[in-house]
Amino acid sequence: MKGGLVDLKREYINIPNTLSVSRIVLLPLLYLLVLLDMRKTMFVAYIIIASTDYLDGKFARRFDQSSEIGKTLDSIADLLFYISTAFFIYYMFPAVILNNMYLLYVMFSLLGISFVFSWIKLGQPVLMHTSLLRLCAVLVLFLFILTYFMDTTLLIAGLIILYIIGFMEEMMLWGFFGDVDRDTTSFYALWKSKRAEKASK
Repeated sequence: MKGGLVDLKREYINIPNTLSVSRIVLLPLLYLLVLLDMRKTMFVAYIIIASTDYLDGKFARRFDQSSEIGKTLDSIADLLFYISTAFFIYYMFPAVILNNMYLLYVMFSLLGISFVFSWIKLGQPVLMHTSLLRLCAVLVLFLFILTYFMDTTLLIAGLIILYIIGFMEEMMLWGFFGDVDRDTTSFYALWKSKRAEKASK
């Protein structure tokens, strides 16, 4: 029984999960800084909090602490953080977002559809961590920083298009392969792997 509790604690209470939760818990601080127009402090705080997205994955791989609960926490933190980032940019630099509203409608519609689709196919809403969606997460951070110094309207349009492709790819993964590992790198990589498995039989 004691060993079971230790294993349970190890799965739930570890560095990667703590970092993911911190991204959620500290999010209201960023809203406060934006609303108080403390832009320089917001800039620094955003970078620090956003870096936990990179660090949680790094620690999970380094210490072999990857788990389903960890992937779920990371997905929830990512969703809240990056939707909030769209609000932060809109609040501080409205023109950048307003010029991309139609693309944003398409992106958020596809995000909603992907959640419904995963719920139907897998019994729960899922957000994948494909290579493309990981790239988008990194680009969100860089584009937020760049928006402080230049007009990023076109760059953000490109990012939204990448997100649209990413959401379509994750739906293709569920449609063709069903319940797949959330860390699957891409549709092509999994398709190639499945082909190799069939050929070896």
